[in-house]
Amino acid sequence: MIVRFDYPLQDAAKPKVDGVGVVTMLVYSALLTLALVLSSPWWLLRMATTQRYREGLRQRLGTVPKSLRTAVEGKRVVWIHAVSVGEVLAASRLVGELEAALGDGYRVVISTTTRTGQALARERFGAERVFYMPLDFRFSVRAYLRALRPVAVVLMESELWPRMLSECGRGGVPVVVANARMSDRSFARAMRVQWIWGRVMRKPALWLVQSEEDARRLVLAGVRAEAVQVVGNMKYDIRAPRQSRIAELIREAAGGRRILVGGSTIAGDPPEDSALIRAQQSIPQSERPLLVLAPRHPENFGVIYSMAIEFPTLLATELLAGKDASQGFSSRVQEHQTKQVEIVVLDTIGDLAAVYGIADVAFVGGSLIKKGGHNPLEPAQFGVPVVMGPSFENFRDVVVRMKEAEGIAIVGEAAGLSTAAQERAFGRDDRALSVEELETVLVRLLTNREEARAMGERGRRVFEEQQGATARSVRAIVSLIAGEAA
Repeated sequence: MIVRFDYPLQDAAKPKVDGVGVVTMLVYSALLTLALVLSSPWWLLRMATTQRYREGLRQRLGTVPKSLRTAVEGKRVVWIHAVSVGEVLAASRLVGELEAALGDGYRVVISTTTRTGQALARERFGAERVFYMPLDFRFSVRAYLRALRPVAVVLMESELWPRMLSECGRGGVPVVVANARMSDRSFARAMRVQWIWGRVMRKPALWLVQSEEDARRLVLAGVRAEAVQVVGNMKYDIRAPRQSRIAELIREAAGGRRILVGGSTIAGDPPEDSALIRAQQSIPQSERPLLVLAPRHPENFGVIYSMAIEFPTLLATELLAGKDASQGFSSRVQEHQTKQVEIVVLDTIGDLAAVYGIADVAFVGGSLIKKGGHNPLEPAQFGVPVVMGPSFENFRDVVVRMKEAEGIAIVGEAAGLSTAAQERAFGRDDRALSVEELETVLVRLLTNREEARAMGERGRRVFEEQQGATARSVRAIVSLIAGEAA
């Protein structure tokens, strides 16, 4: 692994006069305003009917919470932006190690974009220093930069907003893109508009990237080569807790049966949850595992529950309420005491990582359809055998390493999908073949315990061998801040 520390960081964030950039930002702001105006009826309707669209609106418009101002008073601030749950998880260890390295005079604050990311960040880091990312307008971005006066802004994984970068450059605030990667889709889009987007990608002072391939793509897309350091993937450093109340209750509900977990599933075509139910139901009743479905998007909880309702099914929150209720089981849980629960729908936030820890086999979603896949390291760290579909471009480097070690099963490839075919849209026949192979592979791993154990152990070794990216990232960020302070 190549790590570079020779870039003169103290010069990276000095404000520069850029006439073309000024004009570009004016055009960008005008287009963003026009888009907001044209879409305002839709947004107003959503806000009137759905709580999640109202949540955090004042913060997004530039109102800085009083609790946040109090939390940073007298401190030098490092602002970390983590879009959603995955980025919050990746940032979890970074926040702690960065604060330890910088000392008491510093305070790390965290912004998120999504509601689920906000909930997890508040749970992990404390509500007083967590807030919603402001909309990418000058007035809202400046409000937070004035209130926080950050010594550095750290963006998790290539989440670039032109106005944010422009205002940081104007104020002399260095920007770091941490755990950066460039997927196939992002690379193709970036190259199509490289003449304009390349200007945006040259603004960050430092890119801490996951792999040599990511570094190559970023430089081709416009990033300055001297601003790039290959440090590895921080998600290898995530250590999920083995224990959670939900995980314990699911294990109890299994009653000694094997457990199949479908994590971050997507309701696409084909629906990944229905494919997992089909696989589970194909196993004889005497050997049938408990199936745990964890939809990626909270709005799909009800849909997945309805899909599974013909079987004895529980929501995780109902299971929790039933076990913890002072008067015994809730009515919903009590209904199921006379028949064995076959499916649990995980409708909580932040519990999936621990639930992977009790799995015998894990399917990682967003991969059976063309969504790029989710993080296979979450179950692999527990020695759980991992199965994915042929769409894994969001985690290509991770999956390739696991494939080389024979620590993961990819369905769809054996059905005749070449790498080139995966990078194109899936055909309907290919999707049907992937579902059939998924069923075959899951049944094999659930019934052949020795094969499953060996695969899981090989995946776990890949996870452990690749750790250390967070420590390397912390050293680079501290160097940047020290250079700015000098």
